[in-house]
Amino acid sequence: MQFAVPRRGLPSAAALLKFALAAGAGLKDVTLRIVGMREGRFLNKSFRRRDTPTNVLSFHYGGRRGDVVLCHPVIAREARSQGKAVAAHYAHLVVHGMLHLRGYGHGKRMEKREISILRRFGIANPYAVE
Repeated sequence: MQFAVPRRGLPSAAALLKFALAAGAGLKDVTLRIVGMREGRFLNKSFRRRDTPTNVLSFHYGGRRGDVVLCHPVIAREARSQGKAVAAHYAHLVVHGMLHLRGYGHGKRMEKREISILRRFGIANPYAVE
C-alpha cells in the first residue's frame, strides 16, 4: 500500500486491502498506490496516451504480480457526481483494478464478478442507474 497523497478523506489501508484480497484470488505481489492528479495524468499519458488523469490503472507484470494505481481527486469527484460514498467508489475501483490483473477485460463477465464481490460487503451494484 502506497499513499502519494494526504490520507484525509481516504478509506483506511485495511479497508482497501480487504477489497483487494476479495478480488485478487491467485495474485501474490500487488501494490495499491493512491496518487494525485499530476501522477495520475502522467501515468495515463505515458501508458495509455490519454492526457488526463483517470480513476484507476492496472499494470500486470506477469505471473501473480502487478500494481493498481488509484487517482484520489478523480475518484472523489466521480463519487460526488454519482451520489456515492467515496469509500464505496474506492471499493469498486480496487475490485475493478484487481480483476484486470487477473485477466478480466471490460464486459458483462467482469461486471457480474464486480457486483458479486461488492455485494458481499453490502455495496450496491455500481452499474445500476438510479
